Amino acid sequence: MRLRVAAADRERGSESVQAAIVTPLLVMLLCLVLAGGRLVLSGSKVDAAAQDAAREASIARSADQAHSNALAAARSALADEGVACQDTSVVVDTSGLATAAGQAASVRATVRCTVSLTDLLLPAPGSRTLESSSTSVVDTYRQRGGDG
Repeated sequence: MRLRVAAADRERGSESVQAAIVTPLLVMLLCLVLAGGRLVLSGSKVDAAAQDAAREASIARSADQAHSNALAAARSALADEGVACQDTSVVVDTSGLATAAGQAASVRATVRCTVSLTDLLLPAPGSRTLESSSTSVVDTYRQRGGDG
């Protein structure tokens, strides 16, 4: 009987040591999962901004108007979603606006947003550039910039 009590006394406090070792590891794992989730969520917000930019560009009558509409739509969508970009760029392929009315055409918008990792509530220095592209169909029978 005395032998069992002595063995139990030797292991007293081992649970505390195990908890002290495992708890920080679990907290770090949780932080990594949250960080990955925040990056994915921000990426989907950039996807939505690219879709908005492409749609706005596709309803423009000229290439210049398409570029300005797409930039404004992307910035507005990112701001509405709470994504604070350090740098935002929108590249629009407006070659579809040059085709004659009656022919199928499309416009493609690519949005790039550089986000500070600290803005994503991540305890890490640096930044990450998120990029997304979207295509929108131009109305086949609508007047375009070159049509009179």
